[in-house]
Amino acid sequence: MGLSDIDRKLLERCLDRQPDAWGDFVDRFLGLVVHVIHHTAQSRSVVPTPADVDELAGEVFLTIVQDDFATLRHFRGESSLATYLTVVARRVVVRELLRRRALTSLESIGQRDAQVDRYPSVEERISNREEVERLLEELDSAEAEVVRLYHLEGKSYREISSQVGIPENSIGPTLSRAREKMRRAGSLE
Repeated sequence: MGLSDIDRKLLERCLDRQPDAWGDFVDRFLGLVVHVIHHTAQSRSVVPTPADVDELAGEVFLTIVQDDFATLRHFRGESSLATYLTVVARRVVVRELLRRRALTSLESIGQRDAQVDRYPSVEERISNREEVERLLEELDSAEAEVVRLYHLEGKSYREISSQVGIPENSIGPTLSRAREKMRRAGSLE
């Protein structure tokens, strides 16, 4: 199914910055975005709060309007606008959920370190980025690259496979082994 006439006109109105066009766009696709948020979160075993849904929807719509509607300008009309926006929304939500998961993991590392009095003061704690880099050093270079691409850059298995040159069906097992190594390295500290 291609681009409908209604969506084509709405898209043109948004790109031409006509009055009320953006409001109409949000009204038309907010339900779709919320559905994508819930579905994507559920597939990653996350239960979003209403505030999370609002924040994630905001991130999706912010991505759409950034750089003078660059996301909409890249739409080629080879699918329905709803299909295109579903893909865009899913990518934004996955990226944001991964970012939040990484922050939560890093916070738990900091809490664990504080519990064992490893760092006597907040000023002496290492930054989150340094901790991640230290844990990544425990991995061989291929594993570290896969972890970086998946967890820090939000790439899909397919994207990682083509970038790193390993089979797509090897990405999941590589991530599992790498996470286990990182867990062991983190618990030794």
